[in-house]
This record gives sequence, structure tokens and C-alpha cells, in this order.
Amino acid sequence: MAQTEPRAQGTGRLPVVVVGAGGMGRAWISTVLRSRDARLVGVADVIDGAAAGAVAELVPADERDAVRTGTDALEVARAAGARAIIDVTIPAAHHAVTADALHAGYPVLGEKPCAATLAQALSLAGHAESTGRLFMVSQSRRHNPHLREAARLAGELGGAGIVATRFSRAPRFGGFREEMAQPLIVDMAIHAFDAARVLVAGTPESVTAVSSNPPWSWYDGDAAATVTIRFDSGAVHTYAGSWCSPGRETSWNGEWSLSCPHGTVAWDGENPPSATREDGREIPGRVPAADALWELDSSLAAFCAALREGTTPESEVHENVWTQAIVEAAVRSAGDGRTVALAEVMDEALTAARDLDRADGRSSALESWNTGSAGGGAV
Repeated sequence: MAQTEPRAQGTGRLPVVVVGAGGMGRAWISTVLRSRDARLVGVADVIDGAAAGAVAELVPADERDAVRTGTDALEVARAAGARAIIDVTIPAAHHAVTADALHAGYPVLGEKPCAATLAQALSLAGHAESTGRLFMVSQSRRHNPHLREAARLAGELGGAGIVATRFSRAPRFGGFREEMAQPLIVDMAIHAFDAARVLVAGTPESVTAVSSNPPWSWYDGDAAATVTIRFDSGAVHTYAGSWCSPGRETSWNGEWSLSCPHGTVAWDGENPPSATREDGREIPGRVPAADALWELDSSLAAFCAALREGTTPESEVHENVWTQAIVEAAVRSAGDGRTVALAEVMDEALTAARDLDRADGRSSALESWNTGSAGGGAV
């Protein structure tokens, strides 16, 4: 299935509108303000006054008049002369906001997850195809230079075949996370699932997950889980995590061990990784350059570069849906107590996505997708 080819948009800083003025919206506003590749021309939020409040708080006084605000994203984008939209709304709003933007002619950089469900994510892949506009999902953790260095070291040792992640934190968020049925898998482990896809070759094939909620947990849903993901390359990623483990905590990126044919790579999630060859020789990881871009900054730079050069970024929607498929398969596996094939969740989601698009009437791209092989590379 052909992916959407971004259209080159020339040189100069890309004028963008940030949609969503909450906590992450503010983070993205700050990211755009310091960007060498983009410039902020508007902020929108459905809550009246929220966008203006964020601009007043974050944008320098002498630049505020150049930033449009309002409650309607497309109206703000048109009035501001934007050429792209950054969707930082809540997941439940991602499908509508992104689809509307694509059909209005705007490329979109969306905060993870791609959408509230895998079906909606596949639908958005179809909308991107129908409009010919780029939709890239910002999985910011894959833009960590230390993760990239771990991947390089693993390549020197023959490629990672066994990847293990240990995650242990004890945050007290309050709010929706503590009310979710699977807070760890859905809201946090998605980062590790996506990062592992940077480290190993192949397409995910199946997921086996076991989740639990310790007696002392302050979460309503399961705050601990062990998830095993098998890839068609033979690689295996095992994630063991907890959001209710006070005491010795890992970094927010977790602790990683990569077993390769000729040695092992270790990364603590915060500092440069290191490798140990099979003969015992240690290989220190390279320290990132002083001007290296990290996470949100790097994600935005990749989006702008794709539009400027007409290339396809690695987190374009067709590629990113596999990360969301892992999450849905993990939730199903934990609930059903069985291994779940990615083909199963992909095919079911494609059927539901087609129904969404038929009701919407703006995109028929999914009608030509091969449901029988959706779990094996049709996306």
C-alpha cells in the first residue's frame, strides 16, 4: 500500500498553528518558539480563552500580536496563513482534528497516540492518502540521541535480537490516568514499544501480556505489566514495567539491555549507552553533540524537513500505526489471557475504519487495502 509522499514546501521557517493549549500544548508552543525550522502563527483550543492565555504566558510580549488565537483550529490556521498544524488535543479529538486539517490542505504533526483507537488511526492513514497530505505522529522518545546510539552499537554487534526493558516508577498523577483500565500499557509503555521498533528489525507479529494491580496501588486499573512482543525477524522485546513501585526507580525511559550476536548493549535511559563485545571488551557510546536536538525539538525538525524536502519521515502515519497496534494487542492479551496476533487486531481495526470512512464520506482509500494481509505488511 503506497504511503503518502509529502509535498516539498520550499525554504524558510514553516508557519504552524498549535491546536490544544493544555500542558502538552504549552510544551509544543515552547518547542515551536525555539525552533530553527518553524514559527508560531496561531494557537487554538476549544475552551474559550485558553489559547489566548497560553500565548500571554509563553510568547514574548513583542511577538504576541503576530500569533492568532481562537477556538476553531481551521479558522485560526486560515487567518494566520499557516502551512501546517500541530495537533496536541486529547486523543479522543485526534481523529476529527487531524482529518479536518488534512482535508483543508494542511499537513499535520500529531502528538501520540495517533488516535484514540487503532481503527481511527487506520482511518487517518486513509485520509492522508486521499488528500496527499503528510500526517506524522510525534513519538518523541524515539528522537532521543542515546536511543539512536544504542541502535548504532547494536548494529556493530550484529543487530539486536533480544531486547529487555525494565521500567519502575511511582508517579501520583491524579485525574484520568488513575482511572484508566490499563494506565501503564496505554499511556506509558507505548513509548517503550515504539522505541524498541527503532532497535530491532522487522514487523511486530504477536503480543503476549500479563497485567496486574498490586494491593498497595493507588490506580483503579492495572499499573503493572509484563509484555512480550515477537517480530517477524525473530527478534523479541520484553517489557516489564510498573507505575506503583516506590523506592529504586528507573529513568522515565526505563533501563535497556540489547542482546546481539557478538555482544550486549546496555542503556540506563539517561546517559550514553555502552556495549560489551563477546571477548569482554567495552565500547563506550558516543556523547551527543552539544547542538543535538532532543525529543520534541527533533520531532518537529523531522516534520519540517520532510515538508521542505518532500521526503517521508519514519513516524509517518502508515508506519506509526504498528506501535498503536502493539498497544491494542497488549490490552487484549492481558484481558483474554492469550497471545494475540497483530494480524487479528489489524484486520478488525481495518473493518471498523472502513465503516468510519463510509459514514464520513470523504475518503475511500481503505477500500483498496488488503484485509487478509493487514497484519503482515499491508499498511
